[in-house]
Amino acid sequence: MKNLILTIAFVFSSLLTIAQEGITITVTVDNVANNNGVVSMALHTESTFMKAAPIQGKTSKIENNKVTITFENVTPGEYAVLGSHDANNNGKMDFRENGMPLEAYGASNNVMNFGPPQFSDAKFTVADKDLELNIRF
Repeated sequence: MKNLILTIAFVFSSLLTIAQEGITITVTVDNVANNNGVVSMALHTESTFMKAAPIQGKTSKIENNKVTITFENVTPGEYAVLGSHDANNNGKMDFRENGMPLEAYGASNNVMNFGPPQFSDAKFTVADKDLELNIRF
């Protein structure tokens, strides 16, 4: 009986470890205008896209006009990435009086619409392999 309980506990803990590993998404921006400030990236699902806090958010310094950010332990599903260059390092995206952004931004699939990006245009699917994305600002 003791061996059976130990075996069940081992199998259960092994399944939890496998479930927690998830997929890695590596996002690169290699056309940042300058090395001032930081680049921030946000991983979203449809329910959080442009509405709520991201599933994961990360910020990185810029070196040689390039940034690479990695999102870890991502479960399979549909996601989109939004990124922005906070050139003046004030922690937010700055806008003109007419609502147009003053700082560079981008989205997965390199969507460039007149107006804010839409989840349907920026979405990608995470299945069973690590992904590498390149976003242009």
